[in-house]
Amino acid sequence: MGDPYILMLVALAVLAIVDLVVGVSNDAVNFLNSAIGSKAISVKNIMIIASLGVFFGAVTSSGMMEVARKGIFNPSMFMFQDIMFIFMAVMITDILLLDIFNSLGMPTSTTVSIVFELLGAAVCISLIKIGANDDQSLSDLWSYINHETATKIIFGILLSVVVAFSVGAVVQFASRLIYSFNFDKRATYISALFGGFAITAITYFIIIKGMKGTPFYNDIKHLIEGNTLMIIAGSFVVWSIISQILIKTFKINILKLIIGVGTFSLAMAFSGNDLVNFVGVPIAAWNSYQAWEISGVAADAFSMGVLAKKVPSNIWLLLIAGAVMVITLWTSSKAQNVIKTGIDLSRQGDGHEKFQPNPLSRIVVRIAMGLNKGISYIVPKPTLDFIDSKFQKPVIELPKDKTYELPAFDLVRASVNLIVAGILISIATSMKLPLSTTYVTFMVAMGTSLADRAWGRESAVYRVAGVLNVIGGWFLTAITAFLAAALVAYLISWDMVMVPVLLAVVALLIGRNTLIHRKKSKEVKKQVYIERSELITINGVIEESADNISEVINRVSKLYTNVVNDLANHDLNKLRKTDKHVNKLNDEIDDLKDGVFYFIKSLDETSVQASRFYILVLGYLQDVAQSISYISRASFKHVNNNHKNLKKGQIKDLKEIDIQLSELLTKEAIIFDKRNLDDLDTILTEKRELLNNVSISIEKQVARIRTDETSPKNTTLYFSVLLETKDLITALMNLLQTYEEFYLSTKQVD
Repeated sequence: MGDPYILMLVALAVLAIVDLVVGVSNDAVNFLNSAIGSKAISVKNIMIIASLGVFFGAVTSSGMMEVARKGIFNPSMFMFQDIMFIFMAVMITDILLLDIFNSLGMPTSTTVSIVFELLGAAVCISLIKIGANDDQSLSDLWSYINHETATKIIFGILLSVVVAFSVGAVVQFASRLIYSFNFDKRATYISALFGGFAITAITYFIIIKGMKGTPFYNDIKHLIEGNTLMIIAGSFVVWSIISQILIKTFKINILKLIIGVGTFSLAMAFSGNDLVNFVGVPIAAWNSYQAWEISGVAADAFSMGVLAKKVPSNIWLLLIAGAVMVITLWTSSKAQNVIKTGIDLSRQGDGHEKFQPNPLSRIVVRIAMGLNKGISYIVPKPTLDFIDSKFQKPVIELPKDKTYELPAFDLVRASVNLIVAGILISIATSMKLPLSTTYVTFMVAMGTSLADRAWGRESAVYRVAGVLNVIGGWFLTAITAFLAAALVAYLISWDMVMVPVLLAVVALLIGRNTLIHRKKSKEVKKQVYIERSELITINGVIEESADNISEVINRVSKLYTNVVNDLANHDLNKLRKTDKHVNKLNDEIDDLKDGVFYFIKSLDETSVQASRFYILVLGYLQDVAQSISYISRASFKHVNNNHKNLKKGQIKDLKEIDIQLSELLTKEAIIFDKRNLDDLDTILTEKRELLNNVSISIEKQVARIRTDETSPKNTTLYFSVLLETKDLITALMNLLQTYEEFYLSTKQVD
């Protein structure tokens, strides 16, 4: 009788491990972003510190396990079989939900998903039980659901977003007034007091509060309770003195120490709070099975009121979970690529924005600008001038009369991000309230960047859109998790044979997602990017530009051939795929154009003439991309609308042009690869021949129209492809000539 439930326990254990891997991979950015972004500590040391924090957080997280057992539903109202259905539905849904959201690139939260999955599955099973009982009605649902605690948890998660943003902004504003951007010139006692406050907050909320969830808390309980203020005051004095000694005697930058301790604390807080999302349900299922096994009662008759009692978590299970999290942190490709994923969350200054503006973000920015004007009328001008002086970023004078701004994501803001996020998560953990570490760290980062005046006129509308997207993602995650878990719970309760079927679906999706991730990783490795930090000399511009031009030419050649072949075969699916690749090329070139400002600023004084060349190159590349984009889009639209196939004569002419164009582009790519301009005259001759052939094809089509052509749609498409082909060839040749002129001019200077 117990065999199916043992198999369910095994499945839950496997799903928990998968959930741990996926969760840590996705959420590593939460506690690594600030330390890596500020470059205060080497990446290797950051990983070691974070690993220790994750491991200790896992060991001290047992208090949070109560949420999975009784935080959302009243266990006494459910039988053992019901509980197993709920827990199985929750874990299956969690894996499926994370896989889908990761595939779509949508923001999600493991905490929000697990809470609403528990709620959805519990509501579904409750409704089934109510429907089977003639003495109960829909109003009895509240006796099944722990609605007071569930409401408290849900509003706690939502409130944490507002609190995190507000507290982060206030603390950062105060810290910047104290430190300004010249933190290295502040008096040592200011840094010592700041270090005392920061480390005191971390040690109290992380270590002392965190120990409440451990079995050995009772041994020191009498020393802590009733002495809170004394412990905090004493810690502040002791840590301030230690900080002063470290600064004066050992010349240690206390902000780097704070970032190190803060990374440890935030990793520990993340693990302590989020571990319940991954292993809380399987551990609760194991406790349920142990209680039912010794009872001798049927699975559908044994009440699970035992879950309402406090059950100490198995320390070995927590140690194993912590070990899995640490191993994932070091081995996951997503965790290792966290720098690329996370630094842009709250950077200061402009650049490529992850989120696009929307009408609501524009309205919010306009309202904020109006409020800012109102405040400027109320606050005295001397006060505003004083505040402004604290936010002036200094510059460093470098050789060749070139100046660069200091790193905007400085040690002060990194420290505040870590301290505030760690404290907020720890407070919630000590109160046994699960909250979204993703949203807390994100909103703290957004709040500190707002207070640090990182949201300027150039970026505010994008940052606000990002915040709105995250909040929207919270609601989408909640609704999807609730409905999906309810559906899975219903399927399992309908017939237990659905459990292996759903597990097979999970396995297929995970395998598919892994293959897609590997494919994307290979594509990323193949892509050629311009490192603008290295483009500070003329030679750097020439070398990098030539590599990128060659890459674009090769891609355009393949795309053009694909369009011609797919159009000849009237293959809609392949045209759709080709159009996606064309759009990707356009996006990459647009990103390069968006960075022209930063490129020009990065050039040294002797290489400013390279900026004109670089702008022209990007312009021609954009012309090329727009031409191939128009050809691809027109072809896809033609086939998608089920218009007539192109005639054999038209296809023949297009394929001849494609062969000539491919040969021309191959030679042009070789010129840029080898930096050899000797074959330029040959290319120009072939270009004229190709343009002449395009013109001949146009004349042939005119003749067809006057004799046997009967499809105006075919004529429109054919002319469009030929004319855009002429524009594409012209843009490519202009690009080659521009490169030749600039290359030869630099050689003459040398």
